[in-house]
Amino acid sequence: MTDERIHRAVSADGTDIAGRVLGRGPALVLVHGGIGDGDLAWEALLPHLTDRFTCYLPSTRGRGLSGDNPNHSPVRLEEDVAAFVESIGEPVCLVGWSGSGAWVLGAAARSGSVAAVAAHEPAVMSVMRDEDRARTFAALATMGTATAEGRFVDAMRAFAPWICTDEEVAALQERDFFVRWAGCTPAMFRFIQADAAYEGPRSTDPEALRTIGVPVLLLRGRQTLLDSWFTDAARYIAQYVTDVHIRELPDVGHFAPLVAPSPLADELISFFESARQPV
Repeated sequence: MTDERIHRAVSADGTDIAGRVLGRGPALVLVHGGIGDGDLAWEALLPHLTDRFTCYLPSTRGRGLSGDNPNHSPVRLEEDVAAFVESIGEPVCLVGWSGSGAWVLGAAARSGSVAAVAAHEPAVMSVMRDEDRARTFAALATMGTATAEGRFVDAMRAFAPWICTDEEVAALQERDFFVRWAGCTPAMFRFIQADAAYEGPRSTDPEALRTIGVPVLLLRGRQTLLDSWFTDAARYIAQYVTDVHIRELPDVGHFAPLVAPSPLADELISFFESARQPV
């Protein structure tokens, strides 16, 4: 990884959005999920990408190198991503993960600077099944209590079994995930609370998805504990996006960017290099 620098942009409401830049090649913007920030989310995946792409690692408001703002509603987070993308000055490929799936889809719908989008297990709450919803709310309650009491490591330990198999939890433990990511829990809950309270139009509404005019790759891991949710989310998005591709990764889970980056990188490289070829 060469020529590391910081890239900065200003979101629509004046919030400073920033992220590190590493590598050489066409612009690739990778957006962290509901948990994490631009640095933590992609550290394992980057070595597989920086020899082919200039990788931009923004953090949305209140995280990483970015400024903060009281408004963390879904539309503002989409504006953070869109502003960062547009400030680069060339068409970019865009990657989301989990909670940021909606943000990158929203950025693709609102910005002409996006050439293609990929999302690893994008989250669409409206399609979650009742049994998964009950597990989710129980996990969030435990996490919320721990976060409010400042027990951030405990919050992360409650988070992982909600979405990861025992094998993936063990792999995360080996990478010191629970300690290193513990400080991300307050930002995650600001996002969750703002998202739950928001009643306006969303980037995952059918009307918005139909406006996306670039290729979209939806990835999911067959070893994700909430496989049914992400399967349903991919099928839902595919109903409305014109140029959509769905790929299953049989031996990985939700945290593939951290614990199984190689197969994920292979899919991203293949998709984005194909998407950038002239028709």
